[in-house]
Amino acid sequence: MGDGWLLRRRSRQQKAGTAGLPEGPSLAIFGGAVNFIHNGSPEQRPAQPACLKGYHWRFWRGPIICALLAPAKINLGRCPVRASFAILFDGDKSYLIMVDVILGLQWGDEGKGKIVDYFAPRYDVIARFQGGPNAGHTLYVGDKKVVLHQIPSGVFHEKTVNLIGNGVVLDPVTLRKECEKVAEFGVDVRKNLFISERTHLILPTHRALDKASEISKGNDKIGSTLKGIGPAYMDKTGRNGLRVGDLLDKSFTTQYIKLRLKHQKILDSFNFTEDITEWEEEFFDAVEFLKQLNIVNGEYFINERIRQGQRVLAEGAQGSMLDVDFGTFPFVTSSSTISAGVCNGLGIAPQLIKEVIGVTKAYCTRVGGGPFPTELNDETGEKLRKIGNEFGATTGRPRRCGWVDLVALRFACMINGVTQLVMTKTDVLDPFEDIYACEKYMIGGQECDRIPFQMTRLKIDPVYKKIKGWNSSIENCKDFTSLPSALHSYIQYIDQAVGAKVKYISNGPGRDQIVLVP
Repeated sequence: MGDGWLLRRRSRQQKAGTAGLPEGPSLAIFGGAVNFIHNGSPEQRPAQPACLKGYHWRFWRGPIICALLAPAKINLGRCPVRASFAILFDGDKSYLIMVDVILGLQWGDEGKGKIVDYFAPRYDVIARFQGGPNAGHTLYVGDKKVVLHQIPSGVFHEKTVNLIGNGVVLDPVTLRKECEKVAEFGVDVRKNLFISERTHLILPTHRALDKASEISKGNDKIGSTLKGIGPAYMDKTGRNGLRVGDLLDKSFTTQYIKLRLKHQKILDSFNFTEDITEWEEEFFDAVEFLKQLNIVNGEYFINERIRQGQRVLAEGAQGSMLDVDFGTFPFVTSSSTISAGVCNGLGIAPQLIKEVIGVTKAYCTRVGGGPFPTELNDETGEKLRKIGNEFGATTGRPRRCGWVDLVALRFACMINGVTQLVMTKTDVLDPFEDIYACEKYMIGGQECDRIPFQMTRLKIDPVYKKIKGWNSSIENCKDFTSLPSALHSYIQYIDQAVGAKVKYISNGPGRDQIVLVP
């Protein structure tokens, strides 16, 4: 950035008003004393913005480099929000950095769907950036339970646009069933659901390959959901896959047959003989339904809305400890579940991301195989499972349960750049007189506070800290002051242990059962 005028505050006590943002080329909000920047020459002093009191312009010669964002209260259409903002430059146009991320910090099943649903009214766009129909985001609409697998969790909010991004692998059959389900609640997905044309498709043969591969592993199964997700991502990276945009091409059937023949050779090598004719019939029926939906160029779609000043919430699936690079490999999913995956999965630049909201349970669960250092194979584990109703939303499989793992949680906060935490299912710990948190691992007789390279090759014993429980019901608590003091202490302990602040806790399955932590 070259020479320009800087709008500075006269006093720390004087703040920007809420009448709106001043207009003009190359406008920016930054941290410290500098608030706005307006490119120009010394003779071209900008007009004083009417909505800002107590500010003065000062000319600055030379490059201006600043990256810290300052809190401001600005009226953005539907509701005033207090947050940090910045403006990017696009010729003579400026637009707000308005992309926040919600993702899981454990092995999935953290309750992200409810949290996205809670935050959705604050945003204009909710966008899924990775994963497939193995996700199971549970929401309650009134007293009715709804599980979403591919549709973003903002779909029940009329004014919110929902985008399935290019980082997702999409099963048309599952999508059609989901659309029919949400239609029962009066939602017309043709109005508020959009699908990136670059999104890869899950074919019937992908499901067959998933099943054949898992069967071949015998006792070394990784716990696949058999939805065809892994093989679909393999075709994506192998440059063989079919994408949603291909459905609109007259050669789609030819492309499908060509890929099916490749898959059949692999299935033959597994001696897999299951008939998938019914799967294919279902698939092509669903494809015709999918072609009627809003298929868009996802990257332009979302970036144009950002330029218009719309707020975007990127919704993750699974959890950080299932990330294909940083999770407990090979017991991981096939996509990038961390905040870095938002850029690839939606086609947005890294500097557009502001808040990273990490979701964690007050304890820990895992579905399927793989390392789980704090797993409790005893009465306590069963008690957590029973009280928390810990059964997979997608598969129905009983979840493995254990105490919170702070080594893994710190790691997840670090690789995601988490700015705030949401702690879910806190009420599940209500009846416990004492609760425990794993602070370190004991590996080979030595304490370790880092995630090891290959957890499957090590014997890991958790080193626990005993914490006094609150031993009382919190389900009817509406604010922080009504929560037990022992829970206040637990929240403070988590803050300090992982280096990110708990800003919200969930104290029940209901949409309104969320308490703000000051």
